[in-house]
Amino acid sequence: MIKTLFSFLLICFCSVLQAQLGGRTTYQFLNLVSSPKQAAMGGKVVTDYSYDPTSALFNPASINAEMDNQLALNYVNYLADVNYGSASYAYLYDRRTQVIHAGVTYINYGNFEGYDEQGNATADFSGGEAAFSLGYAYNIPYTDFYVGANAKLITSKLEQYSSLGGAVDLGFMYLNEDLNLNIGGVIRNLGTQFTAYDAVYEKLPLEIDLGISQQPAHVPLRWHFTLENLQNWNLAFKNPNRATVDLDGNTIPEKINFFDEALRHMIIGAELFPDSGFNIRLGYNLRRAEELRIQKQRSFAGLSAGFSLKFNKLRLSYSYARYNSAASSSFFGLHIDLR
Repeated sequence: MIKTLFSFLLICFCSVLQAQLGGRTTYQFLNLVSSPKQAAMGGKVVTDYSYDPTSALFNPASINAEMDNQLALNYVNYLADVNYGSASYAYLYDRRTQVIHAGVTYINYGNFEGYDEQGNATADFSGGEAAFSLGYAYNIPYTDFYVGANAKLITSKLEQYSSLGGAVDLGFMYLNEDLNLNIGGVIRNLGTQFTAYDAVYEKLPLEIDLGISQQPAHVPLRWHFTLENLQNWNLAFKNPNRATVDLDGNTIPEKINFFDEALRHMIIGAELFPDSGFNIRLGYNLRRAEELRIQKQRSFAGLSAGFSLKFNKLRLSYSYARYNSAASSSFFGLHIDLR
């Protein structure tokens, strides 16, 4: 086990530049967002340096002393019968602001009716996955740079098949207090399967994200801008339903240019009253908006919004993310100050 953990970086850094997308890797749930705060601001924020321990699940460099004895519980009512969530906690264990972070992320795919090759009913089955993580961040001496890492143990069971894996997240954060500016980045899911579902070992959903956020002076708003999936420039694909027909009856496929590709990496978000007991959050995910856009309809795909409200040592959060006219998700969060 120890030997395998040490081999993570050697194995995975060799594959950092390999493009990976959904459907081509296993443990896809690792990149799902369960935090209402993250979801409301477009789905991914890697520059949140605050009391919220959930942010460390996305960028371990955000682990800080304000998270001490903070517990965050999140639940998502996803599509169909699928639901997932997370729990995270941080603890300050000495006077030198040494903080350790622990978290768990899970997904339940619901129950399925089983059938054999001839269509005869068999036993019902279900599926679920979970990841357990430990994280730590370190301030580089005499600088405003922070680095952090999460180590994750991943377990998955789909019908009669099961798998065990491991991964690490590596992140950095730059904090400029004079400008109230945060810059962060993370490489997520550098890892491998310890045991495969069958005979084939699959890749993990590697992802590289960069972000910047700032709260202008005397303005109760913090804006966020994130570049996601930088390990793969070619996120766009030609949708055959968007092909056109010219006057001669020739079918012209959808054209994908540099600007189209660039937009699919961008997420924008904003948080109103970030330092108060009541917050309003808004976001727009440009990739989601384009991929789930329905022609000749206003589906408002890509939009998300939410709020949080603090009651003494409890903070309740809710967010709503729009996918298209037929699909959306609600995100619920409970933050508890245990000090």
